[in-house]
Amino acid sequence: MARLIRFDSLESTNKYCEILDLQQVEDFTCFWALEQTDGIGQRGNHWASAPGENLTFSLVLHPTFLPADRQFKLTEALSLAVVDFLSPLSSHLSPLIKWPNDIYVDGKKICGTLVSTRLVGNSIASAVCGIGLNVNQCEFPAWVPHPTSLALSTGQQYELEPLLRQVLQCIEKRYNDLKSGIDLDAEYLTRLLNLGAPARYKYKEEEITATITGIDPFGHLLLDADDGRRLCCGMKEIALLS
Repeated sequence: MARLIRFDSLESTNKYCEILDLQQVEDFTCFWALEQTDGIGQRGNHWASAPGENLTFSLVLHPTFLPADRQFKLTEALSLAVVDFLSPLSSHLSPLIKWPNDIYVDGKKICGTLVSTRLVGNSIASAVCGIGLNVNQCEFPAWVPHPTSLALSTGQQYELEPLLRQVLQCIEKRYNDLKSGIDLDAEYLTRLLNLGAPARYKYKEEEITATITGIDPFGHLLLDADDGRRLCCGMKEIALLS
């Protein structure tokens, strides 16, 4: 069971965790902020969230059982846990994972995750797993690309703390799966947005059409480009074009 520490407002839950001695933080401790004034998204982007309307939190883990070169396993576990949480809420929800770690519903982004790790030797000493899940927010800044929320998708409003505890239960199950040595690669792949379907991407400095074929053991995206090239891409090398 997660230990839950709540704040009315923080600059960022991930930034707050950065100043902590994480070795003194109990495994599976969750830092939750009702408001983030400078939330962090993937690729250094800002995470926009209306105060008190969404779930913005960071979970501290100590996955010492994972080798340093298998950090992507945490991203897989978190992404699948969010899918596990969302799927039963409504028959209208069919969540998919936009590689590497965004969750989409009906072609729109409902959740993002961000994992940062600290290594000791060849093992992961600690990980800070930041999650932003759009819950009750129905209006977003114009610069936010393709956002949605639970309220927009289901027509309902939600109490945040019970919802957060449900998310944490889903994460705990997937985290325990990792500890038990269960391989999540195949399941992650089946939930991947655009798997097997041609789509437009920006690859380095060019626009291409390519088809996702898989994920390598280190979390790189594997694609077949229309011009015959086989690509193996890290996060900063490729981006899906809307």
